[in-house]
Amino acid sequence: MTTVHARAEEAAEAAEAAGAQGRFWEMHDVLFENQEQLAPHYLRAYAGALGLDTERFDRELAEHVHAYRVREDFMGGVRSGVNGTPTFFINGVRHDGSYELPALMSALQRVARARA
Repeated sequence: MTTVHARAEEAAEAAEAAGAQGRFWEMHDVLFENQEQLAPHYLRAYAGALGLDTERFDRELAEHVHAYRVREDFMGGVRSGVNGTPTFFINGVRHDGSYELPALMSALQRVARARA
């Protein structure tokens, strides 16, 4: 996603660093809500607002402690056929239709009928 958003990789590492302190989803939500404000000073502010150990957070980002995990997750997505976000899978098959609710519901209902 770095071609779409220059700070995507650093933001992903920040989410993992927060996850190492038990706050992955909270950081995920903050990053998603603030996609235009992902410079390092913002990431540190978010970490502080979430009550993280900011010294540990800063150190882990500076040392790229979670870079391997981020890269592995990215490559796993590529191997699975993910070429953007969002990507939906229904029973292991990538949904290539619309992401609007009626289209997703229709796809789920088709799968449910086929399994019945």
